[in-house]
Amino acid sequence: MFANYLIGLREGLEAALVVSILIAYLVKTGRREALPAVWVGIGAAVAMSVGLEAALELTSAEMDFKEQEAFGGTLSILAVLLVTWMIFWMRRTSHALKAELQGRLDHALAMGTGALVLTAFLSVGREGLETAVIVWGTARSTGENTDPMIGVALGLGTAVVLGYLFYAGAIRINLAKFFLWTGAGLVVVAAGVLAYGVHDLQEADYLPGLTNQAFDITDTIPPDSWYGTLLKGILNFQPDPTVLQVTVWLVYLIPIMALFFLLPKGTKKAPTPANRETPAAA
Repeated sequence: MFANYLIGLREGLEAALVVSILIAYLVKTGRREALPAVWVGIGAAVAMSVGLEAALELTSAEMDFKEQEAFGGTLSILAVLLVTWMIFWMRRTSHALKAELQGRLDHALAMGTGALVLTAFLSVGREGLETAVIVWGTARSTGENTDPMIGVALGLGTAVVLGYLFYAGAIRINLAKFFLWTGAGLVVVAAGVLAYGVHDLQEADYLPGLTNQAFDITDTIPPDSWYGTLLKGILNFQPDPTVLQVTVWLVYLIPIMALFFLLPKGTKKAPTPANRETPAAA
């Protein structure tokens, strides 16, 4: 549940920040008449994300065992690619997110209502699609449906509250630190999802080595114990992984974590007198 809470919080806060920036910019520049178009785009993005999650669940339910494993393994790897791209993108662009969105919004306002709806839809829809795929992949890796959904719902709820407080000027969020540490946590989560995706592909006979176990500590950490369940939910820990699972886990985790902390983050441009804003508006 915690892994999905982290995903919901991070993805939800990205979306909430996007929404708060778009709305605050329209309100501040006296263009409130454009707000309905923004909300239409946001609503369409949310509906698309929910629809994708439902489609993934329904599609997998109609497959036989090997097809389900192949489908789940492929989507798990796709989820890992999305997580990896997302954390590096936010680390590089979090400081410039506000200016980038305002530039898009000015362009959309000049083009008309349809472009404004599309801007809001694309800005929020990216996070929604990523969340749907990632949560579906982590839900399969834990073998549960209820707890992951509760976790992501709690994360999204927290993100909505933080987004509103951010918009209202009640709190100031150190985005650089937030995205740094949640990004590091998601690297660990993604490594576990990747390992489980590889296991799915092994069970589907797409990859070899299903019976070649690296170790087996099920007697020490039973999967149905509270601590086994906790490790499974947070880290996608498996007490009897294959050699290939452990290999891909290490090959992904070590270099990605090192790159995440060592690569320089994006720089924040100093505001000019023309575009400097009050703390509440920012």
